[in-house]
Amino acid sequence: MLEVRDLMVFYENALAVNDLSLEVRQGEVVGVFGSNSAGKTTLLNTVAGLTLHLQQRERRKGGMRITLGGAIRLDGEEIGGLSPRARVERGVVLCRERHPVFRDNTVEENLTLGAYLRPSGELKRGLESVYELFPPLVALRKRKAGMLSGGEKEMVAIGTALMARPRLLLMDEPLLGLSPLMQAEVVRGARAIARRGVTILISEQYARPILPIIDRGYVIENGALVVSGTGAELLDNPEVKSAYFGV
Repeated sequence: MLEVRDLMVFYENALAVNDLSLEVRQGEVVGVFGSNSAGKTTLLNTVAGLTLHLQQRERRKGGMRITLGGAIRLDGEEIGGLSPRARVERGVVLCRERHPVFRDNTVEENLTLGAYLRPSGELKRGLESVYELFPPLVALRKRKAGMLSGGEKEMVAIGTALMARPRLLLMDEPLLGLSPLMQAEVVRGARAIARRGVTILISEQYARPILPIIDRGYVIENGALVVSGTGAELLDNPEVKSAYFGV
């Protein structure tokens, strides 16, 4: 479904992603693991088109801070030159890190904003689907998102992404800053999303909670691939197990 080939991302003279290749097959949950500043967020932002958007904005200002190379293909079609909106229209949707929400809008208003490219007739069913996935949001639907806990904000962020009806959902460190209880809730939600037929590419620094739901995983450091394999294969690697899985 998704093919990333020889991806390179430079910020001025800093190499953020270094000749990275990976693939995500239809129906899989694939993990990308690595320490802080390993390149995980840059990878997902680049697949979603945000890095290209930033590059184009810099060029309009007369700068050349960002350089991109390599290929990104969806179902065999090159999408590396498409805008973020065009990628969303093709089903590639990013749920960004640190639980992004519109703080002054209610939970339901946030969710509704996620459906801005969908026909109005799909709104009600989309909301019902999100509330079914995350039942705690039902009682919070009229509350301002800025008043929510970190875990509740993450549920809203994921729900907002789902309102766009993704075929490929990119989840950037969804467990960041959450309590173990809320981490378990978000992992349960991710598993349920996959069962609904959505393909998932998920990044995390601390990978242990994610291991039970992934089909395959990639470990990256300094923007480059270190090792890849199934969840069981990664857990059997002593260095990977110690560095990323907390065991």
